[in-house]
Amino acid sequence: MGGVPQVRQVRSLTRSGLSQVVVIFEDGVDIYFARQQVHERLSQARESLPEGIDAEMGPISTGLGEIYGYTIESGHTCAKHPRVWQEAPGKCPHDGLDLVKPDHSLADLRSIQEWLVAPRLRGVPGVNEVNSLGGYVKTLEVAPRADRLVEFGLTVRDVVEAVAAGNANEGGGFIARGDEQSYVVSRGLLTGAGDLERTVVKSEGGTPVLLGQVADVREGSLPRQGAVSRDGKGEAVAGMVILLKGENSRVVVDRVVGEVEDIRRSLPAGTNIVPFYDRTDLIGACIGTVRDALVEGAGLVIIVLLLFLWDLRSALVVALSLPLTASLTFLLMRALGETANLMSLGGLAIAVGMVVDGAIVVVETIHSNRQRNPDMERLASAAAAVREVARPITFSILVIVAVILPLFSLQEVEGKMFRPMAITIAAAMASSLVVALVLVPPLAVLLQGRGGGRENPVVRGLLAVYGPSLDWSVRHRIPLALVSAGFLVGTAFLVPRLGTEFLPPLDEGTIAVNVVRLPSASLDGSLAQATVLERLILESVPEVTGVVSKTGTAEVAEDPMGPEQNDFMVSLAPRDEWRPGLTRDRLIGELQEVFSRVPGIRASFSQPIALRVNELISGVKSDVALRIFGDDEQTLREAAEQAARILSEVPGAEDVKVEQSSGVSEIEIIPDREALARHQLRIQDVNDLVRINLAGVPAGRMVDGQRWNPIRVVSADAARGGLETIRNLPVLTPAGARLRLRDLAEVREVEAPAQLSREQGQRRLITECNVRGRDLGSFVAEARERLAQLEAGLPSGYRLAWGGQFENQERATRRLMLVVPAVLLVIALLQYAAMGNARSTLLVVTNLPFSVVGGIGTIYLLDMHVSVSVLVGLIALLGMAVQHGTLVVSFIDELRAGGLPLAEAVREASKRRLRPLLMTKLTSLLGLVPMMLAQGPGADIQRPLAAVVLGGLAFTSALNLYVVPALYGWFHREQTTGR
Repeated sequence: MGGVPQVRQVRSLTRSGLSQVVVIFEDGVDIYFARQQVHERLSQARESLPEGIDAEMGPISTGLGEIYGYTIESGHTCAKHPRVWQEAPGKCPHDGLDLVKPDHSLADLRSIQEWLVAPRLRGVPGVNEVNSLGGYVKTLEVAPRADRLVEFGLTVRDVVEAVAAGNANEGGGFIARGDEQSYVVSRGLLTGAGDLERTVVKSEGGTPVLLGQVADVREGSLPRQGAVSRDGKGEAVAGMVILLKGENSRVVVDRVVGEVEDIRRSLPAGTNIVPFYDRTDLIGACIGTVRDALVEGAGLVIIVLLLFLWDLRSALVVALSLPLTASLTFLLMRALGETANLMSLGGLAIAVGMVVDGAIVVVETIHSNRQRNPDMERLASAAAAVREVARPITFSILVIVAVILPLFSLQEVEGKMFRPMAITIAAAMASSLVVALVLVPPLAVLLQGRGGGRENPVVRGLLAVYGPSLDWSVRHRIPLALVSAGFLVGTAFLVPRLGTEFLPPLDEGTIAVNVVRLPSASLDGSLAQATVLERLILESVPEVTGVVSKTGTAEVAEDPMGPEQNDFMVSLAPRDEWRPGLTRDRLIGELQEVFSRVPGIRASFSQPIALRVNELISGVKSDVALRIFGDDEQTLREAAEQAARILSEVPGAEDVKVEQSSGVSEIEIIPDREALARHQLRIQDVNDLVRINLAGVPAGRMVDGQRWNPIRVVSADAARGGLETIRNLPVLTPAGARLRLRDLAEVREVEAPAQLSREQGQRRLITECNVRGRDLGSFVAEARERLAQLEAGLPSGYRLAWGGQFENQERATRRLMLVVPAVLLVIALLQYAAMGNARSTLLVVTNLPFSVVGGIGTIYLLDMHVSVSVLVGLIALLGMAVQHGTLVVSFIDELRAGGLPLAEAVREASKRRLRPLLMTKLTSLLGLVPMMLAQGPGADIQRPLAAVVLGGLAFTSALNLYVVPALYGWFHREQTTGR
């Protein structure tokens, strides 16, 4: 795959019987172009693969494509009402008869999944694949008997060839007979085990030797390296629906659920489809959290409007702008192809306080004009108000849009998360501009009264306090400036003490636990242990509603685990049903205690989506991955284990483990080439003997209507017998001599590599861990410092590289640090274009660093970490600070241009802009309060963003009310001296 266009990373993983190559392309590459490139290289690679080895691409999906999981279960049903189904015994609700449980084996349930359920779900639009796991795939096995083969002078290869030759149809063209013709078909396909037993293997003196004479024909199952169990009840059969890349998961899951309901009606009596994972549960919970915050924020905004406007009709005009803006925003989102999701609705929740700013300014200006001139015509008053505020409103909204431009530059995971938010905020602000300048004025004309409105006692009281305090701040502007500068300097010293992380963990409502044992663990042993753990979890933690464990690898090996690994999906009850005072961290602690009761395992705790995201980023299932690159496996192992010891001593490190790369038991067969030469045998003869007798080989398939079962030639006794049975496998030489495998090869048991991993063509080994109770950034910084000596001592050609969530954090931070300064320059240019005054522009822009003070102080007091969410909040805060600063400074400039002296203009403008400034501030603040206090799924991502904006707006309110007016004269001092 080296040299494929637009490829960013290639990594591979090789286990016994399976190799997986992951090719990661640059963002934005068309998936079908990427697959075509890989397909072309794959065609070349197939030519060099060993015989019997094939390569295929995975589904057209993403690592997060698993959207709906279910098990096929056998339960109790009514003989007269087959649609009645329940897991436990009971009575039929229709006739009171005892429910009975039909005898469905795991092989039967797997057949139902393969032939009834999966084909219909694959036909659902938007579904790319249905992955099956668990149970047994039925086969027809041909088990040659060694003594009978020797007796008739046959080999296992003869049996394989006989089965294949005796199971085929053949076309014979057609025969024309006058005006008609008939097609000729030789029907030679096997129709049952009897046909197979009557297949001729060879003929001796005219007497046929039939397959039934030299082999046993029986039902069996394919070898498997994966299984599923559920809720401590034992093994189950599961299916996982995989989403086609680019499709809407919620829409597709709704289609799948509808199809499942239809499939249930055609299932055999006593069976049912029982879901255990539904992506829309998380989507619905997240959207519900942010939707509630949006509605509550809008309600608080309306209360503020009523309080400050003191006029029900004026407040109603502004309140109507909210649904009008939201409706227009949704139309724009649909036109841009954006969906309603956690981040897009979060963007609307952030903007809910800002989108009314334009309407507030327009209505307040109309309201003030009419209070000053009650006889003025309403239409003329509205037109005058629009002319007065159209320019500042337009430029303030352009500034907001310019501020969120850095969000469009984010890449990969963070880009996919925050770009919908940026699109929604931009659409909302554009919609608010249209509503404020086009719809609000006529609404104000229609709904406002004829008079100038009643005097507002709230505003009168605020002005009574604000006037004297403003005069004091203007007289003491130097101390005020020094205090503000002190806050700024203090914040600068505070920043290094803040923790950092990529994103706050999204509460998915489900916990994923990855369990690893010794590499030599068998599937049956891991499965039995998983069932015990499921029972313990359900008995010990009441908040757990269900546990499904996947062991090993499924048919579509998206997650190529060995049989020594389990993935547990632990479903939790809604948060309001938990024990009082129980937190998620404490619940994970209880689960850790449960897993610690079982010796010989290592458990790592995460969440289903977070686990897959980590795996996509760096190929591991933990927060942090330390990748060690080099050539020698032993050197890598020693370095990785030393790194694990060092990491485990770093505070915050949990679930520290080294990627298992050795410890697998392997039986080696070393042919004796001299002995083979003496008996006229080849290496291939030994390989065929081993493969057919131990692994089994496919020999066609038995067709049964629309279904088919594979036919395999296998010797199960050899596999069960161990080393001695393998050594005694019979070998028939071309000369007719009867030997044992021990005569031709050495058979021994050794320890072999469990897994080989490579990245960019170089071997690697990973030490990984999760981080809990500490921020990710400081953890990695301390770990790097402690690992510096290890890194310095590595041989030439060896190196360390960090991956996982930290990799995302560094990339997002670097990108924002490059883009934000450029955007600040754009803001300054927009401000100058809007105000036409360099000094006033400088005053507003100088306000920006101070606006960050409140945001940084808030996250420090709330013990939050600096994440991409926090940085996005700071970016939004800059836009709001500019918008509100412009509201004051531009009006002072306007009054001075009208001839007022500087001191009087500052005082008059500040007092007249007090009400719109407080309204816009409070609507922005209170609109975010519900998001700040939200507790449901999705709140963890939004809360830091809301906290930053809330704290920042609170601090900038004081700046715009007191510091900016006080410093106005300072910035314009040259003009005041007459120069």
